[in-house]
Amino acid sequence: MSELLFLGTAGARYVVAKQLRASGGVLLKIEDQFLLLDPGPGTLVYLAKNKIPLEKIKVILVSHQHLDHCADLNIVVDAITEGGFKKRGILYLTESAFKEPILLSYLHPFLLKIEFLKPKTLYEEPPFKFKTTSELKHSVETYGFLVFLPENKILGFLSDTAYFEELVEEFREAQILVVNLVREKSLNGVLHLSVSEVKKLLQKIKPETVILTHFGMTMLKANPFKIAKKLSEDLKIHVIAAYDGMKFMII
Repeated sequence: MSELLFLGTAGARYVVAKQLRASGGVLLKIEDQFLLLDPGPGTLVYLAKNKIPLEKIKVILVSHQHLDHCADLNIVVDAITEGGFKKRGILYLTESAFKEPILLSYLHPFLLKIEFLKPKTLYEEPPFKFKTTSELKHSVETYGFLVFLPENKILGFLSDTAYFEELVEEFREAQILVVNLVREKSLNGVLHLSVSEVKKLLQKIKPETVILTHFGMTMLKANPFKIAKKLSEDLKIHVIAAYDGMKFMII
């Protein structure tokens, strides 16, 4: 049985800076191994609070270099590898994030492997198998992901992006879809999804379960739980608003 653990559900600078929601990213557990997606500020603390065995974090996946997605990357790599004494962990990130750089150079040899993400590419690190989408519409190089689960289901992660019609085909396969929903309403020039845009997407792809996360201030004011309930009623889809520390079992 696979499991998702939401170490944090904050998105956008104000919510992260004020820690109105935690900002630790998402853990996927398959068998007894973990994939850590987007280790934002405080990830190491949230891993400790949830008693996650660091040596079992096999894959670190960074969708892009914005701080709410990678601020704790260096300390997490150091912790997983016990300061380099145990060579562990495989890091996937964009080439632009690597060049930023978001990972200090002395940490590079601590990891088993560092690999750049490319569009529409399949990656396998058993028990994890995932592929990237085409590049999303964000201010830096960013990808979404489709993870192939042992339960014969596909788990989609829709990271930060503006809405564009190709998202329908990119995520049509996903039975479970995790969506970064930063804004209640769209704002011209802001490259993040809004409620109406997520609704438009879900009307076309109809996954079994949708989990909303990565909330900005306008979403918190609007109440993510009420928005999820309304989307569920309107679309006849199981829509959940994630909360910090939430676990979701995949069966």
